[in-house]
Amino acid sequence: MTATSLLALASLVAANAADFPVKAVSPIPDLPFFQVNDNRLSYSYIFNGTDPGVTGNTAKQAYSFTHFDTWAYGTNFFNLSMFKSDHADPANGCKGPNEGCAGATEIYGVLRSTFGFNQIFDTHMFTVGPLQNVSLELGTDFNTENNPFAPNKRALFAGLQFAFDLPYKGYINFAPMFYKELNHNSFVEGPALPTGAIDYDPTWAFESNYYMDLGFLPDYLPLSVSGRLTLIGPKGPQADPIPASPSNVQTKMEINSEPIRLTYDASRAIWGKKYSHFLDVWVAYRYWQNKFGLDHANSPSCLGAAAGSCTEESLYTGVTVKF
Repeated sequence: MTATSLLALASLVAANAADFPVKAVSPIPDLPFFQVNDNRLSYSYIFNGTDPGVTGNTAKQAYSFTHFDTWAYGTNFFNLSMFKSDHADPANGCKGPNEGCAGATEIYGVLRSTFGFNQIFDTHMFTVGPLQNVSLELGTDFNTENNPFAPNKRALFAGLQFAFDLPYKGYINFAPMFYKELNHNSFVEGPALPTGAIDYDPTWAFESNYYMDLGFLPDYLPLSVSGRLTLIGPKGPQADPIPASPSNVQTKMEINSEPIRLTYDASRAIWGKKYSHFLDVWVAYRYWQNKFGLDHANSPSCLGAAAGSCTEESLYTGVTVKF
């Protein structure tokens, strides 16, 4: 075929290209930034709460806001609670327990964010059997309370989270992490620690959370179980950086847990699946040993008239509304 013939054939193909069927290009879906955005308000009542250094148990009311979201690369969890003690745990400046003073008020916040390796590296390498993902986890705890100790906790968490599936679309995760805490104790203010600011040693932490619907039960009984566990390793003397002494004993591993919470999905029972978890009623057991790291068996804050104040074992119950 001559060059002239090839040129003519190319022109013919170009002229008729518009007549050839062309596969339509699918539009890029306009996905929301947050794939899940869940906000809830809770009221709960702790029957036998404790505070280190406080004589006897104290009932506490808790008001909480909880936010959870998922986005393209991970998750975010935030909980802010206000705990209001009864007269057994008086606010700073009161004469003493059960003498008509207002109970102490504590604000406690928790923030955790995860960044999934499957999402970051666009792979399924970190999904094996029941293991669904491995994530970088970062977070912080913070609190303040108007009691004589005047705590001012600021804590950093950093580590890995391993997320697993449970039956009935449930989950359980495990997170070994690094932990660093700064705090305050007005009782140790003096020449060695003029401001009462405590700078604890870095240590380890471990967190776990689980949730599972009891899907084997009939629809008219929509129950679920959940729980959490936080372990924080020893972090030096309780008034670090003051050296350890008989009055400044070493901290111990802190165990802060809610082994089980039983939740009744009242809105689903009343209005159907469309309104699942819009109104939850729940009861839980709370166990907290060596509160804030204070050695329940040796710390002066946990002995004498305040014996038992560094261990909390309590039933508590509440109601949660989703909005």
